[in-house]
Amino acid sequence: MDTAVKYDIEVIKDEARLLISKGILNRQQPIYALCKYIPERDWPFFELELEKNEFLLRDRVIDLLSQDKWEDD
Repeated sequence: MDTAVKYDIEVIKDEARLLISKGILNRQQPIYALCKYIPERDWPFFELELEKNEFLLRDRVIDLLSQDKWEDD
């Protein structure tokens, strides 16, 4: 039975945003740092989605989120 979660890039970004907002992850860390918070069985799907969207594991988390749109406060 395959119980692994299928990740899309928006889920990955949401996960990164959540970890940053909780102070668990820093925007300057490499994307690879997310692997500590993704189940090991799901990592290949996670990594594949990053590759499909032209992200490298050594890229910074901020690069992953840099396409976010920020509104003026």
